Amino acid sequence: MSGNQYPVILVHGWNSHPGIWKKLVVHLEAAGIQYGKFDHSGMRDLSLPEISGSLLDYIRTVRDENGWSGPADIVSHSMGTCIVRYLLEVTDGVEHNQNVRQLIGLGPPNNGSALAELFHDPKRGEEIINKLTGIFVPQGFDPALDRIVQDVRPGSPVMHRLRTAGLRSDITYRIIVTTNPENNFGFFPLFDGKTWEIADDGRYRATLYGDGVVPHRESVLPGISLDIIPAPGEQMDHLPAPDQYCHINLPRNPLVIDRIMRYLTGPAGTK
Repeated sequence: MSGNQYPVILVHGWNSHPGIWKKLVVHLEAAGIQYGKFDHSGMRDLSLPEISGSLLDYIRTVRDENGWSGPADIVSHSMGTCIVRYLLEVTDGVEHNQNVRQLIGLGPPNNGSALAELFHDPKRGEEIINKLTGIFVPQGFDPALDRIVQDVRPGSPVMHRLRTAGLRSDITYRIIVTTNPENNFGFFPLFDGKTWEIADDGRYRATLYGDGVVPHRESVLPGISLDIIPAPGEQMDHLPAPDQYCHINLPRNPLVIDRIMRYLTGPAGTK
């Protein structure tokens, strides 16, 4: 590798798999960027901190196998970003042994997930789960038995540790999110093109400012601006189909991939 290219670690989200990075990998290989794909699809019985520990082991292994001694970039999707942040900010928050240049999170529930909380709501929970079954949650899904769902509830001990650990000053954070400014039903039909969020008063409400699963307010980190795609005011007629902006398809969206590649190949501080 040369210039501004650094090796990349790819971390998928909840109930997902490394194949989600297939389209991004094509661009990485074309740019000559080395990469590794962390697979935690077989760790669904583990807690978020335990999966984070497995990520640490994976990074050590892939560095040794490829001779990556310098900084690396990490691209993560959804809850995968919480796994990465737990490693970097909680586990390694004092020693800073992990040499990471930047963390690029796609639709991350950094402040906890309203949807994870809604799963437990006595009035809406069953309806929400039924709508998402086979698309976002597995058949027979029981949120009470899912350790990851419990860990990403806003009031969980794991989310408390993330909030209190603080961001690392030696890492550049990028947060890429999508939105549905034209209120297009096809964006995420299961929720009528909207995203559930928890308002300041603690009530649930549906918003256009989200990706169908994660609202913008859940992704925000202190001092870090959101990369919103499409940009406010941008015409939609020349852009990918509306469903390409939903949470599940973020790693496949060509505009999201273009933004990721800009950050991976650009100099430090690229905007």
